[in-house]
Amino acid sequence: MKGCSLVVKSRFSTLPFIMVELLIIKPSSLGDIIHALQVATSLKSQLKGLRISWISREVFAPIVEASDVVDQVYIFERNGGTKGFLRMMKEVRRTKFDYVFDMQGLLRTGLMISRTRSDFKVGRSDSREMSEMFYDEKVPLPESGRRSHALDILLQFCPVFKVKPELRGALKFKSKDYELKFEGHDDVVKPIVIFPDSRRAEKKWGAFRQLSKRLLASPKKRRVVWVGNKFVTSRGVASSRFLNLTGKTDIDDLPSLIQQASWVIANDSGPMHLAAAMGVNTIGIFGPTDPALYGPYANKTCHTEVIQAAAGNLKLLQAKVVYDRFMKAEKRLEH
Repeated sequence: MKGCSLVVKSRFSTLPFIMVELLIIKPSSLGDIIHALQVATSLKSQLKGLRISWISREVFAPIVEASDVVDQVYIFERNGGTKGFLRMMKEVRRTKFDYVFDMQGLLRTGLMISRTRSDFKVGRSDSREMSEMFYDEKVPLPESGRRSHALDILLQFCPVFKVKPELRGALKFKSKDYELKFEGHDDVVKPIVIFPDSRRAEKKWGAFRQLSKRLLASPKKRRVVWVGNKFVTSRGVASSRFLNLTGKTDIDDLPSLIQQASWVIANDSGPMHLAAAMGVNTIGIFGPTDPALYGPYANKTCHTEVIQAAAGNLKLLQAKVVYDRFMKAEKRLEH
């Protein structure tokens, strides 16, 4: 059976002008994809002649396609059934890859890697659902093992190419500008961008309206923008310095919106990870999940902070607590 070794011996050559084909399998979710894009950015910044292809779910494909380090995207239709899967894999098999990385580590991605044309198929040591049977090698976990941050686990793919498991280079996206228009305000003030939604109900804080009211009432005349793919009601938040864009933006609008922000405040979610990866000051609000494993990854170019609810229950976290923490963080950066 394949996948018995935990030590990867790289066969990568650093000879100039040699094109190396890498396929990354990371269909979902958004936060995990952002982490994987950071690893891809690190690889491309250290290696010449690396061409990266990617398998992504259709819902996340636009942001993968917008990344300036991904050269080809294959669309995985999750509800496409067997025919959809085979159709995608037929397209993937047109290319012989030097390396394939399964960064997801589930049965469906194991089946994907099993169908690729490659002599070196690499997966995670913490893979599940017997996906490891399809790997030639598995990358080791970091020193902290399964208690490592999600991004640190993915960075262990870097030594396959004999480069250090660390972030290099800035995460960038191809230009798609989203213009923010505040009625009656021509001055250039970077807004606070808030993501009030989350994929799971237990990770969704319910006091963003109260927080937004406090931010808008500040003497600093702040601007506040809500963003998210699903509509979230902002009833009671009335100001010409407030925009509720929830349900009105596409996933590939996120980089432009985040880049315009002075701060991003978000639930434990993909946009939180994207903001930190792009070097924007980020506050993540956490309930039951462990921020040591899934919090915004420390970035030297910005301030990242976590606020976790008592006992992991977001219903116990008051808007005043979040507002006060934000004010202290903002003040520290000003000095």
